[in-house]
Amino acid sequence: MNTNSDNARWLNPVLGALSVSLFVGAWAILSYAHLVQPYFLPTPTAVFKEAIILVQREHYLNDIAASLARVLVAFILCALSAVPLGLLMGRSKPVAAFVTPFVVFMRYVPISAFIPLLILWTGIGNFQKVVFLWMGTFFFLVALIADAAAAVGHELLDTAYTLGAQKRQMVRYVVLPAALPGILDSLRVMMSVGWTYLVLAEIVAAESGIGYMIMESQRFLKTPRVVVGILTVGIIGVGLDYLFRGMRTLFFPWLRSHG
Repeated sequence: MNTNSDNARWLNPVLGALSVSLFVGAWAILSYAHLVQPYFLPTPTAVFKEAIILVQREHYLNDIAASLARVLVAFILCALSAVPLGLLMGRSKPVAAFVTPFVVFMRYVPISAFIPLLILWTGIGNFQKVVFLWMGTFFFLVALIADAAAAVGHELLDTAYTLGAQKRQMVRYVVLPAALPGILDSLRVMMSVGWTYLVLAEIVAAESGIGYMIMESQRFLKTPRVVVGILTVGIIGVGLDYLFRGMRTLFFPWLRSHG
């Protein structure tokens, strides 16, 4: 019997619930006791009431759906383009030598600097926002995928060559399956990064979205609504993170996830 594993099954959820309780408790004490003015930190009650108003009267669910669609479309496009390129970079030195300088350069350039250019190139519609989110994640994801592919053990490649595999078969039948756990972890990380760019993506000429709602609320000093938007993104992020964890457990049960 694995006592440590059994203890972790009940202890980890308890610790997670404790951390959330401490956060909410600190928020409640600071706000209800007026240690922080409501203008800066509204009470949980005020935030809850504002959330109800947003959902019932101001089509907030449509804003959530709009933001979710933009992030997911950009994420799918990013995965479809970054995974093949990252695999090639990880297993081909000429490809890596050719692509790496530009990838490194783009990783250090602030993505917000491209907003004026993207408006000129793609307009101010949803396409501009999707391209912006794609650019914010693509170059980081390529580097992570390349590292995962490069980490595939030489013993696997040598075994495949011994069994008669050709070079063009190596990436598809050896490197990709072996690197999949690392690829999934990289996708999980970049999904969270995509959500961090949401407000920037929806700051220009948007008419819907969580980021749009947050910016409009800030403009009119509606602090409870700003907190509603922040909590919404956080809750969606937690749900997506647990989805990726579940996929990792389902597809790679022999690997232990540590966070």
